[in-house]
Amino acid sequence: MTPPLSKNPLLKTPLSKTTATVRVPGTSANLGPGFDSLGLAVSLYDTLNITTTDVPGLEFELSGEGEQVLPRDESHLVVKTLDIAWSRLGYSRVGVRVSAHNVLPHGRGLGSSASAIVAAIMAANALVAPEDQQDKAWVLQLASELEGHPDNVAPAIFGAVALSWQDGEGYFSARVTPLEEVVPVVAIPDVELKTERARGMLPASVPHADAAANSGRAALLMHALTTEPSLLLAGTRDYLHQDYRAEAMPASAALVASLRAAGYAAFISGAGPTVMVLANGSEQAHAAVQSIIEAGAVASNASQGGVSWRVERLQVDLEGAKVEVHP
Repeated sequence: MTPPLSKNPLLKTPLSKTTATVRVPGTSANLGPGFDSLGLAVSLYDTLNITTTDVPGLEFELSGEGEQVLPRDESHLVVKTLDIAWSRLGYSRVGVRVSAHNVLPHGRGLGSSASAIVAAIMAANALVAPEDQQDKAWVLQLASELEGHPDNVAPAIFGAVALSWQDGEGYFSARVTPLEEVVPVVAIPDVELKTERARGMLPASVPHADAAANSGRAALLMHALTTEPSLLLAGTRDYLHQDYRAEAMPASAALVASLRAAGYAAFISGAGPTVMVLANGSEQAHAAVQSIIEAGAVASNASQGGVSWRVERLQVDLEGAKVEVHP
């Protein structure tokens, strides 16, 4: 089910002097109990411009988040992904100009790596001959393979809420549209947490009772998102990963506990350390922002053990990644 389309050694070259512009939403994986299976697209967007040229080599312009530390050569995730995608499609890069503007913070649990992978694959796909272009199901396969799981890449591709799974070597996703009343609010800390470290804190097994409780809450969450948002607090209760990771992000864990005690559906976004609240309507979203501010979680106040926060009220992105091709 993975997409190794072409092994032809006579590789073609992408369309010359053509630009693909891709806008990809940020994503929040897990949503509490949906470990490695649920993801939500939100209204924070990275933008990638890929221009093919006849001159061999790479030009790379980078602005926004990570511009001081990210590489601008073949080691960048975008360039590596472009080359893999083109190779799978039967193409090979000659010259390329990359211009990336990053809004998603890195290492915060908002899908920055998934955004880069999806953007690069969709740009590569758009810059080959029409008869060689593939659909979004192919994009999902390759992006999931490169990311390691589909929980972030699926909502980045399709928008809304993505319920994703793996069957053998194949990756699949069902798109679910939440109610308009569901409003995401994020508290983004000024510290990073590498996904590898967060995953390394998880146990090899969990008690059967915890697994059973978690499956019930994940099912309840889907009902809350689509039918009865008053159940979002109960539906976002997790038993599989957040407690085990709390030691790596004590400020985030403390904020989640405080917000949930006050009645808000708060959880760790992805592997963290960003905290997200799924509010039931505009009024509760406003109240959640105020509660976070009152807890000291604002960028101007380095509280919670020295961590400072940026608080944003977002929207659910319903469109997913969008690509435009122009000369």
